[in-house]
Amino acid sequence: MAEQAKFLEGSLFRHVAVMSLTASIGLMAVFLVDFIDMVFIAMLGEASLAAAVGYAGAILFFTTSFSIGMAIAVGALVAQSLGAGQTGQARARTSHGLFYGVLFGCAFSVLVWLNIAALVQLIGATGETAALAAGYLRIVVPSLPFLVVGMMGGAVLRAYGDARRAMMATIYGGLVNAVLDPVLIFGLGLDLTGAALASVGAWLTISATALLPILRHHGGLIPPTTVGLMRDLPPIMSIGVPAILTQLATPVGQAIVTRNMAQYGEGAVAGLAIVARLMPVAFGVVFALSGAIGPIIGQNFGARDFGRVRAAYLSALQFTGLVTITVSAILFFLRAPIADLFDAVGTTRDLVYLFCGPLALAFFFNGMLFVSNAAFNNLGHPFYSTWMNWGRNTVAVIPLVYLGSTLLGPEGVLIGQAAAGFVFGLIAAFLAGRVIATGGDETPRPIFARDGRLIALFNARR
Repeated sequence: MAEQAKFLEGSLFRHVAVMSLTASIGLMAVFLVDFIDMVFIAMLGEASLAAAVGYAGAILFFTTSFSIGMAIAVGALVAQSLGAGQTGQARARTSHGLFYGVLFGCAFSVLVWLNIAALVQLIGATGETAALAAGYLRIVVPSLPFLVVGMMGGAVLRAYGDARRAMMATIYGGLVNAVLDPVLIFGLGLDLTGAALASVGAWLTISATALLPILRHHGGLIPPTTVGLMRDLPPIMSIGVPAILTQLATPVGQAIVTRNMAQYGEGAVAGLAIVARLMPVAFGVVFALSGAIGPIIGQNFGARDFGRVRAAYLSALQFTGLVTITVSAILFFLRAPIADLFDAVGTTRDLVYLFCGPLALAFFFNGMLFVSNAAFNNLGHPFYSTWMNWGRNTVAVIPLVYLGSTLLGPEGVLIGQAAAGFVFGLIAAFLAGRVIATGGDETPRPIFARDGRLIALFNARR
């Protein structure tokens, strides 16, 4: 057990830093797939191609979010099993989770593929740009089941504390994409089709290299049985369904933002597309926090050590603040070279400069939301994550983006999106404090003591 559940002892800040940094390298490799596509497409010098990738990216958010949601479910359950010393149960949940991930992934990809034209039109694409985006999606979407397997395999590896191999799986995928992109786009003259095929190749690579370490180093998989599948379906779905719904909120919010930005022309949409791909690469460490902190919280929750659960959450917030300040400073000093990399001019360049300026600091509140969602998923309150993400991406995004657009134009769209993250980041942190203070109990203890004094927000369960 001691070898399997490695987060039950040792420095929590060190665990958070190591898991986040290694996970972020791997996660950034996934996002680099899109980022590299955008760089090479921008080299073609056609705004319609860059805008098409932007529209396609907003829809691919849906497929990626489905994969992340399933990965969160299996990763949380495997970590809890390991924390409780039930390694056999951990193997079974891995096998059954992968089975359901492939099954549901196939169904979801068929649903998206059949509605590609309607989805592209829904987010504001028209004419040739809409046709280009639809053609790109028709190639990439059928490979969704491979992305699901890759994401879930990485989550299982992190649940075992094997951050290095989880990282390498996605690095291999990013390298494959980086090699295939110039060959297919320029060498064979396939343009967007080449970028799409390169993405498919990357997802296949991630899938294979995430599964192999599980088979070789962590007990492998067990053949799924009807009894086992039925037994593990409820716990997988109890986390998986709200986790998927939580993740789907992000592409909905991005689609709302994209549609608002579309009124300002292809230059504005291209700028948004660049920012959307730059953001997860620049803040990959923060994006990785939810996956990295999850196993740490999950193992200690499985061991019923609520003091370490609280300390892990606070360490993650401290780490988020440190990373946000550092990355924001780097982006500010490199804003001109970054804009030049994409040949950004006019409105496109203004949006890149805005993100690389003071707006990047607001990403701390997104990190606060990510860390809080990880706590909800691993402490028995996954629907809290759903409420927070949907609240941010609808209740807050719709009015704030509209207000920002009305007052400030395309720059106001980005500012409104950041403001929505600020509001719900604070709300999520407050709610996470209550959940942690009760050790995941259904009924939170009162926020105020009888004498009216405020109980410490992060008071550990006694």
